[in-house]
Amino acid sequence: MNFNSFPKVELHVHLDCCLSYEVVKVLNPAISYETYRESFIAPPKCIDLADYIKRAIKGFELMQTESQLRLVTRDLFRQLQADHVIYVEIRFAPLQHTYQGLVPEEVVEIVNDETLKCISDYNIEASIILCTLRHYSEEQSMETVQLLQKYKGTLVSGFDIAADEAGYPIHNHIKAFEFAHAHDIPCTAHAGEAKGAESMWETLRHFHPHRIGHGVRCVEDESLMEYLLAEKIHLEVCPTSNIQTNVFDTMQQHAADRIFNKGISMSINTDARTISDVTLSEEYTLLSKQFNWNVNHFKTCNLEAIQHAFTSLETKDKLVKIIQESY
Repeated sequence: MNFNSFPKVELHVHLDCCLSYEVVKVLNPAISYETYRESFIAPPKCIDLADYIKRAIKGFELMQTESQLRLVTRDLFRQLQADHVIYVEIRFAPLQHTYQGLVPEEVVEIVNDETLKCISDYNIEASIILCTLRHYSEEQSMETVQLLQKYKGTLVSGFDIAADEAGYPIHNHIKAFEFAHAHDIPCTAHAGEAKGAESMWETLRHFHPHRIGHGVRCVEDESLMEYLLAEKIHLEVCPTSNIQTNVFDTMQQHAADRIFNKGISMSINTDARTISDVTLSEEYTLLSKQFNWNVNHFKTCNLEAIQHAFTSLETKDKLVKIIQESY
């Protein structure tokens, strides 16, 4: 089945991990296609998550000026339109884009402004998630989450923690998540990817997120799966990325089907369209072939994504209608 024509919702995609060759060529005219593939796209198998996300460095190095940020944001919307995405939550870490003089506020304002224009130009609804990173200090985490409070009422709507889950503990970030909850800022958090179920428990107990980025290693702990189900915690599942980072050896072993059949709320996402060299349509095709998923599986995942999206009820109602009519 060709899934390209079906409307889709994407909750988990990193802006600095989605630079197409076309936009990189504009930003760095000297780069060849071969060098681009070597530098920006991960192999089918990486050593681990830390190895995989090294490719993101090449992305944010080219996202340090206003014009660069605008070009990369617009480039992502072009990709999303081709993939028939109707709603996206774009995430990035503002502090990573300050190496050539921009301050975090400017970074957020630039991406917010360009996203607003792209919503109109590409007819795709969108929200923005700001990320702190595992290796950040407590001060950096607080600086990031306070940007969400500062830009309430814009497209900036959610807080996340990303980067190397296995390499860094959670302690530097507890205050930032406490701040988020005190100010009614919706939260998601990467967990259950580079580390197992114990990492998810730690994240849930200390950060209390509404959603979990990845979360696929919940299948290692039946009580955790029961908790996710009871608390209606949504999992942002990224199949291809999980195979590349060796969360699972093969797609046959991936937990997506077990999580779905358990009734846990989940969505399908690309994570990093360039690093994983994948579209949502291709992710759907993979799951269809591997687990015999049909349109009803993807309809359910998209409706769950909308229900747990960090956007207005008005937007959710509009998106639900589109999905209901198309699947």
